[in-house]
Amino acid sequence: MERSALPAGERILLTGASGQVGGDLLETLKPLGEVIAPRRVEMNLANPDSVRQMIRAVRPRWIVNPGAYTAVDKAESEPELAFAINAEAVRIMGQEARAIGAGVIHFSTDYVFDGSGSAPYRETDATRPVSVYGASKLAGEKALTDTGAAHMIFRTSWVYGTRGKNFLLTILKLARERETLRVVADQYGAPTWSRDLARMTAEVIRKCEAKTLSQELAGALAEVEDVFHAAGAGETTWYGFAAEAVRLQQELEPEVRFAAIEAITTAEYPTPAKRPANSRMNCERLKERFGWEVPDWRHSLREVLAEL
Repeated sequence: MERSALPAGERILLTGASGQVGGDLLETLKPLGEVIAPRRVEMNLANPDSVRQMIRAVRPRWIVNPGAYTAVDKAESEPELAFAINAEAVRIMGQEARAIGAGVIHFSTDYVFDGSGSAPYRETDATRPVSVYGASKLAGEKALTDTGAAHMIFRTSWVYGTRGKNFLLTILKLARERETLRVVADQYGAPTWSRDLARMTAEVIRKCEAKTLSQELAGALAEVEDVFHAAGAGETTWYGFAAEAVRLQQELEPEVRFAAIEAITTAEYPTPAKRPANSRMNCERLKERFGWEVPDWRHSLREVLAEL
């Protein structure tokens, strides 16, 4: 990918750099220009004043926000905190971005849908979250849109990577410790590698900058739809994801005895927060607008396992 720097002196403000997506974004955004990635103590998304002060101090050209409250089950008992981080902080980002003419890239989730549909969800489909987490993320989308800031929202699903806490790392750890693992097989979606999202984001910014002849982003982003689905291509279930991960890891470590993976229903694995049964995402808009296709989840999984 060719280098496409921001205008001289301009910056990208990146939240959540210690997380999965944020950590990969820190690397993919660096070639575009100066990236400011404050730690939580410097920019606390649960503290409105902290968010405002950081944006006003940095005066970025872009705010890239993968930072979020992502404890899906815990959100059921901590709704105020979930909404503070996933909605109120996003509203403030939008307000501050509009004031200085910055663009905002915000990450959202398949959990804004109830999962009752039988086809991959399009951006125009009705949202109907069934959990506090999903409701807080949808509130963040609406709050950002209502500010009138130049922005894009990328909804993704089943994110995993080589760092932090995620389904893949948990499964591989437990598969070494147990004889059997029981995994839900009636929730459908596609795993998404955090680095695929980070690469996509850098490419989107590069293309927006290439189109912008002046110092103003608002004009360039005004022609862009504000919501895009960005998830791994293909589909599987959590059981299918786990089984494939263990199968591939077994190939890499034939001497290790891994757990057998058994399929169960959602009813057999109750959780505080309800999960969508259908998390499949139609990503055609992303391809049509930016020429970007997120790789098939199996291909990305192989790359991740090769790195671990």
